[in-house]
Amino acid sequence: MSLIINSPFVSPGQHWVEGANGKLEKRAERRPASYDVFDARNNTKRTETLDLVNTIRSRVDAWREAGWPGVTIVTRKLLEHWHDNEARQLPFYFCQLEAIETLIWWVEGAEAFKQGIFIPGDGGAWERLCNKMATGAGKTTVMAMIITWQVLNALTYPKRNKDFSRAVFIVAPGLTVKERLQVLLPSEGSYYDEFNLCPSEALRQKLNQAEVLIENWHTLMPLKDADRSVVRKGRESDEAFTRRVLGKLAAHKDIIVINDEAHHAYRKPAEVKVSKKQAAEHGIDLDEATRWIEGLDRIHATRRIQRCFDLSATPFAPTGKKSTDTALFDWIVSDFGLNDAIEAGLVKTPRVVVRDDALPDAKTLRSKLYHIYRDPSVSEDLNRSGAEPHEALPKLVQDAYTLLGADWREHRRQWMESGHHSPPVMLTICNRTETAARIEHYFTQGDAHWPELHAPDRTLRVDSKVLEKAELGEASGADKNYEKKLKSIVKASNLPDTRKQQLLGLKKEELLREMVDNVGKRNGAGQDLQNVISVAMLSEGWDAKNVTHIMGLRAFTSQLLC
Repeated sequence: MSLIINSPFVSPGQHWVEGANGKLEKRAERRPASYDVFDARNNTKRTETLDLVNTIRSRVDAWREAGWPGVTIVTRKLLEHWHDNEARQLPFYFCQLEAIETLIWWVEGAEAFKQGIFIPGDGGAWERLCNKMATGAGKTTVMAMIITWQVLNALTYPKRNKDFSRAVFIVAPGLTVKERLQVLLPSEGSYYDEFNLCPSEALRQKLNQAEVLIENWHTLMPLKDADRSVVRKGRESDEAFTRRVLGKLAAHKDIIVINDEAHHAYRKPAEVKVSKKQAAEHGIDLDEATRWIEGLDRIHATRRIQRCFDLSATPFAPTGKKSTDTALFDWIVSDFGLNDAIEAGLVKTPRVVVRDDALPDAKTLRSKLYHIYRDPSVSEDLNRSGAEPHEALPKLVQDAYTLLGADWREHRRQWMESGHHSPPVMLTICNRTETAARIEHYFTQGDAHWPELHAPDRTLRVDSKVLEKAELGEASGADKNYEKKLKSIVKASNLPDTRKQQLLGLKKEELLREMVDNVGKRNGAGQDLQNVISVAMLSEGWDAKNVTHIMGLRAFTSQLLC
């Protein structure tokens, strides 16, 4: 049964619901904006609706049908052009058009379509609007649309500086994302050309007057405390801070900010007590979030942030209570979540793999594999501190890898026959570094069942500390063995010799980031990888197109499905 029941190019007309018997049933209407909260203790689920988003959704629909009343001539040209599929080879997804239309509706739409709508803020002095979009739904394209809309209007209507700006500050969560966002610079080969965002050459040339700055979040740290986790105020004036961070962009006032992966930019309410551990469970580093937000506050104090556009697949807002009470940002204005993306075919359809022909007792193992980490024989063994790499994995885990490997082998055969230049990738997310080392040993020197998976030079264990430093552009501690391992992968690869030499000249932090960023990509450092093992979830910006099989050997603490 296929879960894909909608076209990605039109508004969803149906969605799956879980019937009384636990089986999926189609419902002939769009899924209301919502998210699911799971309680692992009693294996229950509840659905929380996003009432504000649902109200806004109906208003935007009516506003669209009325012909977008209230917008400028420039905005109307853009909207008509973006909806004209004959004008482009790559039509926009419905969720992309809805996201940008919702922002335009709020900023420009006729007041009659906004009566009674109040969008809460985060307690700061500048407005935030969040588009919640599943990974794979095209957030970067929406950013390009935001910039096009804002800049062209700012240049055409300079007196409307409260609505539009040609000065754009984009904040990324790491170097990987920052590099991928370079397509938002209005130069040749950018998204503005690839997606034909401007309805005329004159407007495209005008867009080149945009001032766009893309930076990693750590540039928002105070200068004298750049290596510390604690912000010390007063050593650098707000004006000096703004000039240093913004560079040429500091010549402008009334700038707009785009926060990519905006769940990192979280302002903790004074009345809410959230521990670092609770925040980390939802992908939020409280120190990082504080630096991110405080840095933007300082820029606002000197240049005024006209408006902040947040984009995230998981805009969590911890409540400080139990994980099942976690909520989302209050300022979400549009929602196209993971379930919507699956039903529209924008992301891979998940399935639990148990090949009955891989092991004699495969059928009897099936029930244990759904929640493998909860099995006492697994969780107790994998949580032992000080376990050595050569120690055997629990039998249930080995059996699970044998079953998963059988399906991986079939994928590999199909990919080879169809001419794929890279193998399918098996990804393991595990609970601790000792477990990662044991799994690496299992595949490279141990007892992995399938000989095709005995591939030391195609197996990468991600050192989370090294990768974290790489995302900040910093050096990690010396680890000659790990560096040797990374270089052996490069040397054994099918890359051209000139490319190998280029990669071998990198520091280990840079080389690891190159591998992780380019798994399965032709001529990339990770071109030939087939097995990736990581303790932490891999960072935003990681391209998972070649990942076909996932083994989860840790407690996934977030209870939300967005």
